Amino acid sequence: MSAATSLLSAGLHYAPAVILDELGIKVTRTWLRDTWGVWSLDRRRIVIASGLSEVQERCVLAHELEHVYAGDGECSSPLAGIRQERHADLEAARKLVAISDLAAVAQWAGDPHTAAAELRVTERLLRVRLNDLRGEGWPWRPLDGSRIAG
Repeated sequence: MSAATSLLSAGLHYAPAVILDELGIKVTRTWLRDTWGVWSLDRRRIVIASGLSEVQERCVLAHELEHVYAGDGECSSPLAGIRQERHADLEAARKLVAISDLAAVAQWAGDPHTAAAELRVTERLLRVRLNDLRGEGWPWRPLDGSRIAG
C-alpha cells in the first residue's frame, strides 16, 4: 500500500505504522518517563514508549505522524507547543475514527470504553473526535465533561 493510498484510508483501516515506514521514518521503542511518543525533526525519527498496547501504539503513531506532516520541530513557546499538540491530536483522531465507523459502533456500544475498544483508539482520542464533531447526537457525550476542552 502506497502512502497516497494509505492517506485515503481512514478509520479501522488507517495504518500509521505503514505510512511511516513508507516515508522512511524510523520508529524506536524505549522507556520514556512522561510521554508516550516524541517526534524528532532533525533525526527524522519517532521514539515511542515500550510496553504500549497495540491500540495505544496505533494512536501514538498517528499523532506523531501528524507532527511529521506539519513539519513540527522544537516549539518556540509553550503556546506554540499546545497548538501543535492539539492539531496533531485532532488530525490523528479524524483519520483514526471515520464517521461511518463511529456511526456503526454508536448503534450498539453502551459506553465510550466499549466504543473506543471497537474503534481501536484510546478513549482520549475518541473524545477528541467527538469534540471535533461537536458531539450533537452522539452517545456518551455527557460523560466527556466540557465541550471545549477534552
